Amino acid sequence: MSKTRKDAPADETAKNAQLLIKAGFIHKEMAGVYAYLPLGLKVVENIKQIVREEMNAIGGQELIMTGLQAQELWLSTDRWDDELVDIWFKTKLKNGADVGLAWSHEEPITNMMKNHVSSYRDLPSYVYQFQTKMRNETRAKSGIMRCREFVMKDLYSYSLTEKDHNKYYQKVMTCYHKIFERVGLDHITYPTFASGGAFTQFSHEFQTICDAGEDIIYVDEAKNIAINKEVFTDEVIAQLGLNKTDLVEKKAAEVGNIFSFGSTKSEQLGLYFDDKDGSQKPVILGSYGIGVTRLMGVIVEAFSDEKGIVWPENIAPYKVYLAALGEDAEVTEAANNLYDKLEAAGISVLYDDLEAHPGEKLNDADLIGLPYRVVVSKKTVSEGKVELKARNSEETTLVSADELLAKLKV
Repeated sequence: MSKTRKDAPADETAKNAQLLIKAGFIHKEMAGVYAYLPLGLKVVENIKQIVREEMNAIGGQELIMTGLQAQELWLSTDRWDDELVDIWFKTKLKNGADVGLAWSHEEPITNMMKNHVSSYRDLPSYVYQFQTKMRNETRAKSGIMRCREFVMKDLYSYSLTEKDHNKYYQKVMTCYHKIFERVGLDHITYPTFASGGAFTQFSHEFQTICDAGEDIIYVDEAKNIAINKEVFTDEVIAQLGLNKTDLVEKKAAEVGNIFSFGSTKSEQLGLYFDDKDGSQKPVILGSYGIGVTRLMGVIVEAFSDEKGIVWPENIAPYKVYLAALGEDAEVTEAANNLYDKLEAAGISVLYDDLEAHPGEKLNDADLIGLPYRVVVSKKTVSEGKVELKARNSEETTLVSADELLAKLKV
């Protein structure tokens, strides 16, 4: 089991990073760069699995692209220019050739598609990946919510027509709502009209209400839509059919984004298909991102209290924190037997059998934030019971092993 610690690094001010470091989920390598320890990796993989299932449900096929990127591809679309894209990490090969470290993948995936798309029969095609992205942020901040190195899910859609693209775009919008619902954030996450930045003129973001967020958005809660401050104008308000008096200013963190590139990238990179009438047409591109590790940080910001993290059950690294209190042989035997029963029932368990003061173990349970805490002590053994407490509740109950299994298997 990962070790907890009493304090986070002195230079770490973000709540999400402080809690994740103290609870043993991540290790800070340097500003904006974090390693994911066993507990943290389990959370990342659980989030990825939810995203993967929803991507597959809308026809996505998973692949993985390279982290090194060829300069010439990005020169052809003008996005090698540091004035336009100011977050590049660039380096040189031993032969002197310039290469970049991946911050996005529209160019290389579109170039690759030239080997797979030649006819209208080859479309549509939807591919996605989970990739470590590298972004040379001027100032990394907000813990794992804004990093120089982070895990991202990026999906790319290649469609025959704008009409086909728009249908899929809406399908992804719905899919994103499902993802944020499954990780527990949908009630505070809004599709948000925003600038496309280095991607396109306009985009949709998914913004989660969060005090640690870097964005200001204006929310129409009745219509479940928001506008980013950077494009908050009377023209945009009218375009979206909103009333300025209905919009409430809130701080938020971006957890997902969607961009429509139209035919621009295909024309720049030469991705065309032969249509039914024999004419050549450019493929329509859409790009859809979710910052997986950023999402993890936002979840910690949203679900934590003065004692520690409170993980939603479907992304928690384990379901149960099992603590054996004291060194009595009967306690150890009872805890070991219970651990075996829970594992046999398919209930994931983090078993704290270390030699530590009972108070330390209970504090660790709260800090790590698994959905359920189960305690075996001399008192519970004498009564033939165990103590059960949900992390999001103050109530503790004594239950038998069979009752415990019945409750946890629901």
